Amino acid sequence: MPLLDRLERLLGRYAVRHLALYLVIGQVFVLFAVMLGQVRIASIDLVPALVTEEGEWWRLITFLLIVPVPSGTLGFVFAAFGWYIFYLMGDALEGHWGAFRFNAFLVLGVALTVVTSFLAPYSEVSNLYILGSVFLAFAWLYPDFELLLFFILPVKIKWLAVIAWALNLVQFVRGDLADRLQIGASVAAWLAFFGGDLVQTLRSGRRLAARRAERRAEEEQPRHTCHVCGRTDRSHPQLDFRYCSKCAGDQCYCPEHIHNHAHVIAADDAKAG
Repeated sequence: MPLLDRLERLLGRYAVRHLALYLVIGQVFVLFAVMLGQVRIASIDLVPALVTEEGEWWRLITFLLIVPVPSGTLGFVFAAFGWYIFYLMGDALEGHWGAFRFNAFLVLGVALTVVTSFLAPYSEVSNLYILGSVFLAFAWLYPDFELLLFFILPVKIKWLAVIAWALNLVQFVRGDLADRLQIGASVAAWLAFFGGDLVQTLRSGRRLAARRAERRAEEEQPRHTCHVCGRTDRSHPQLDFRYCSKCAGDQCYCPEHIHNHAHVIAADDAKAG
C-alpha cells in the first residue's frame, strides 16, 4: 500500500504502541465506572444526532469504550476472556504490521463507522463491528491459530471467522440501515488492508483448481487402448493388455486381439513392399 507507506514515513513517530491494551484498560475502567454509577452509558454512547444537535463531541470516541455489563460470575469470566483475546490479537497484528499500521487499521474502521453513522443520525452506533474487524484481520493472517471454544474444544480460528462473516452477512440482510452502515464500514476497512491479498488468493485458487482438473483429466486417461476394438484399461480393468512386437509403433491389443489382428506396417516398409 504505497499511500500507507508514505503516511508511515510522515506520521509513524506518532503511532500509539500497545493500542489494543489501552482500549482494554479503557473498557475495564468504563465498565466499573458504569457499575458504580459514576457514568451512564447513555451519556457516552454514540448517537450522531446528539453530536450535531447538542455538541456532545466526546461520543465520537467514548463509544469505543462501551461493553455490555456482565451478568454473574460467569459473565465476568467471559468478559475477561474476551478482553484477553482482543489484546492477544491486537498485539499480534501490531507485531506483524508495526504500531502505525495497526493504528491506521483501527482508525480507518472508526472513521468510516463514524462518518457513515450520520446517515442514520438517531440510531445508536456499536463498536462491535470495529473490534470484530481485529478478529477477522487476525484470522486472515493466522488462519490455523487454535482457540479453546468454551475452554474445552480446540477450533481453528479460520472456521470461527467463517461463522463471523456469515453472521455479518445475515445481519446486513436482516438489519436496519444503521446495521448495514456499520457492517459496511468495518468490511471496507478490512478490504482496504486485505482486499489485494483476497483477490490474489482467489486467483491462485482458480489456478490451483484448474491444475487439479488437468491432473484429474490426465489420471482418467487410459494408459492402454486396444488398437482394434478400442477397449481400455479403464473400461475393462480386468483385461491384460499387451503390445505387438511385429507392428510398427507401439500398438496395444486386448487379449482377444493380441494374436488376432492385421499387423500395422510402417509407411516406408509399405512403399518398399
